[in-house]
Amino acid sequence: MANYYCMMAGLPDLELDDTQPGVTFESFREQCEEALTPADARLMSDFFYLRQDCANLVLLLKNPDAEISIWGNYSMEQFRDLITSATEMNFNVHRFPAFMSIFAREYNYNRDSRGFFPEDELLYQFFAFAIERCGNKFVRDWYRLNLDITNILTALLARRQGWNVAEYIKGEGEVQEMIRENKTKDFDLTHEYDYVKELMRIVDEPDPVRKEKMIDAFKWMWLDERTFFNPFSIESVFSYACKLAIQYRWAKLDVEKGKETFAQIIENLRGEARVPEEFAKA
Repeated sequence: MANYYCMMAGLPDLELDDTQPGVTFESFREQCEEALTPADARLMSDFFYLRQDCANLVLLLKNPDAEISIWGNYSMEQFRDLITSATEMNFNVHRFPAFMSIFAREYNYNRDSRGFFPEDELLYQFFAFAIERCGNKFVRDWYRLNLDITNILTALLARRQGWNVAEYIKGEGEVQEMIRENKTKDFDLTHEYDYVKELMRIVDEPDPVRKEKMIDAFKWMWLDERTFFNPFSIESVFSYACKLAIQYRWAKLDVEKGKETFAQIIENLRGEARVPEEFAKA
């Protein structure tokens, strides 16, 4: 098992409440490329960066001129090759995972279907891919946790709205089976999963931004607990990448919110503006 003491010791500590990421993504990725063994580099490529590839694919399917994130493996040209040749039988030129190629091929048939949310659907497929294919237990458990959290929160919200819960649950597993079959308030999950009590508290939070923060804080704590005794392992490198992604997400949301607020201020000023009298007379 590789030890990444030098790399991890040199990275700044990350805190969820930091307003800006502790290190640039480019710097972190360069350090990974220099330090990781080929096997660990492949782990990051296949099961961390690929998640962003999924998001990029959806972006380009919806808008071919969209700007994709650099947090992925594939270039714009590779995505365009995939999309333009999606109707061909042997179109997977760049060896995309099969679930992504099939998604691209079927997107035009599904995009107008009721209840089809492409971002969510491809994310679920990525979770299933990682859980089934990844040889690292920590990574499998991480994505299983993400899938379970999403399903549990979805189920609790669907029940509150009076919807058929089973229609909104994705994937297969013990949690999904219990949600689909159990009618109790907690789907009988609290007997098997301690964290469900915390999720039930989170779902009651009325502020959507605070709710998202609470979910990310829960995931952050899980990453901390699972890597505490192995701070220089590939699991800790993967955990650091996940935390950095969370930080980047909130930094982006804060910037967008700031832009929205600034635009509103400008609009208010315009509404209050008065034409100087001398110009009005002219």
